[in-house]
Amino acid sequence: MYPPVPTGGEAPGSASTPGQYGETVFPPDQAGEDERIDLGALAYDDVTIARLRELGAGPGWSSLDVGAGTGSIARRLLGELGVTRVLAVDRDVRFLSGRPQPGLDVLEADISAPGFDPGRFHLVHARFVLMHLPARRQLMARLGELLVPGGVLVLGDAVDLTTDLAPTSPYTRAMQALWQGLRDTIGTDISWTPRYPQLMHDLGLVSVAAEIHVPPLLPGSAISRFWVETWNRGREAMNATGLVDDADIDEAIRYLDSPDCADLSPGMITAWCRRPGAEGPDVPADA
Repeated sequence: MYPPVPTGGEAPGSASTPGQYGETVFPPDQAGEDERIDLGALAYDDVTIARLRELGAGPGWSSLDVGAGTGSIARRLLGELGVTRVLAVDRDVRFLSGRPQPGLDVLEADISAPGFDPGRFHLVHARFVLMHLPARRQLMARLGELLVPGGVLVLGDAVDLTTDLAPTSPYTRAMQALWQGLRDTIGTDISWTPRYPQLMHDLGLVSVAAEIHVPPLLPGSAISRFWVETWNRGREAMNATGLVDDADIDEAIRYLDSPDCADLSPGMITAWCRRPGAEGPDVPADA
């Protein structure tokens, strides 16, 4: 059993935030939303798969991919790493269900729902999920409880190392407005993500470690195109902050695609740990 999870310390007002990711912002039925998600995958998937490989994911493993999006990680777990089974979970599975694959099961569910309990897994992976949800620490504990003894929990989220400290530019103004707009509308909070390792340790999980990857902002790169598409879809929330208007966002987009761009992108922090107990895929997963 894990120790009780403290109830305090969540993002201010997060419990009463009216909107949700996929509804208030970034609805999946908006044209091109799957392409925006795939741009993020192009920027980060290789890093994630390399880490999962290092952690031993492979034949015999049953995996849970939370917030699976278009399924890029789930499919690479099966195809490249040879994982036996992946359960891909999302609140909207339209980008997953249209491409069946042996070993890939799809579940439309909300991980914050009280009854969410899809089984036990050797690997539980969630990327760019908890940052958008209230009660984040409680959800981290819940995901840890879905592991078999010795199973691996891998969590990735955004981390912004420079926006508040870098010289003011069209890019930094747009990024500040994005984070504030998402926090105001759906409760997104990336200020806590550097605490991942300590939170995992406090939950009684072991072999805790973390790394940060920051892709370069180059004209036409996947990460640059991802931010352009994200700003375009988040304009209403960004403008509502009063920090930018449409003209400012357009200027930031031009700057991001110019040779004058000299800023650092937000990156991805990946933290991992194990549930105490026997290690490896020989432990049966009841999923």
